[in-house]
Order: sequence, then structure tokens, then C-alpha cells
Amino acid sequence: QVQLVESGGGLVQAGGSLRLSCVASGSTFRLRTMGWYRQAPGKQRELVARISSGDLSRYADSVEGRFTISRDNNKNTVYLQMNSLKPEDTAVYYCNSHRGWDTIIRSDDYWGQGTQVTVSS
Repeated sequence: QVQLVESGGGLVQAGGSLRLSCVASGSTFRLRTMGWYRQAPGKQRELVARISSGDLSRYADSVEGRFTISRDNNKNTVYLQMNSLKPEDTAVYYCNSHRGWDTIIRSDDYWGQGTQVTVSS
């Protein structure tokens, strides 16, 4: 069983920056794709960014060029650096641990509890 614990959310003005962190338990961190999802009120959860075990990364169009995902396998931690934040980035952000590079959510995915990011205009 893997536990994921996010931190780093908060309230920031538009144009500001935040860095989210997610620490994973267990010994399989380096083997799994790590991702950040977000869910705004009344909307479906969406994939924001993901990074493979080999450091390949992909981003949603809405955050490309503003967000950067990275991982530190020695610390079992994945990060999401968010710059030039916009009010539409307001959401609960969830860390995800996934087997493989596809984006199909499966029963062996692990999720963090979520961290709130609020961007004021």
C-alpha cells in the first residue's frame, strides 16, 4: 500500500507562484508514473501534469509553459512548480501514483488527500 501526502497549497494572487510537494511511502516510487490532477468545484477531475519513471513529462495545454513537474527519487517526492497562476487554476490538487505511462485510471492507482490552491484576481 502506498500513501501519498501533499503539501504546499494555499492562497495566492494572480501572477504569483506556488510549489506543491507530494511524498510517497513505500519502495515503488521510482518505478511509477507520478501525476498531478486537479478538480475545481462543479468540474471533473483533470490531469495537469505527469512524469514517468524515466523523467518524461507531459502537461495539459492550459498549464504548458507555466507549470513544471519534477521528481526526486531519493526523497520519494514529486513536485509541481506553478508560476503565473491564474484564477482559473483554483482547485483542489491531487497527487497520483500510476503504473505505466497511459492515463487510464485503474484500481491500483494511489491518490493523496488533496491540497487546496486558490488564486485571487
